[in-house]
Amino acid sequence: MPANASERRYATAAFSVAARTGEYDAWLSALSELARVLRMPSARTVFLSPAVPATQKAAALDRVLPNATPLVRNFVHILVDRDRLAEVPGIVEALSELINIQRGIITADVTTAVPLDADMERVVAQRLAAHLGRSAEKVTIRSRVDPSIIGGVVARVGDQVIDDSVRGRIERLRRTLAG
Repeated sequence: MPANASERRYATAAFSVAARTGEYDAWLSALSELARVLRMPSARTVFLSPAVPATQKAAALDRVLPNATPLVRNFVHILVDRDRLAEVPGIVEALSELINIQRGIITADVTTAVPLDADMERVVAQRLAAHLGRSAEKVTIRSRVDPSIIGGVVARVGDQVIDDSVRGRIERLRRTLAG
């Protein structure tokens, strides 16, 4: 699910601080770890509860993220103070996209009828890279499964859609035959 406006604002703020220090990976790693912790039901109960004081949440998060830089910790404390911890997964997604743009990496949303294994994901990334005139290292895949496409691949890169699915081919054939 794409990040909402608030998540994008926080991600943009984190990105600008990370850009000044060149610590993109440290920011992404720490915030990804926080998102992972917040997916745990017991942690969600504590960290998202209005009954737990912000100071206790911040102290607990400092223990959860022992290797986080002081700037990352300050950012997390701001999220705690503003009751925005629930937005961390979206912030991580938006921050990752900003970092990828900075690095010239394209993220393709790929839909297939069946789950892709690592080898097939690599092949799809290579073919997309060739189609887009990029090197394979500059294309990452975010995959999802939709059995209704029957077979093949539908890839969305930005506002460009590449439909090489069986359903898409059938639809194009139907339109051609219809006139």
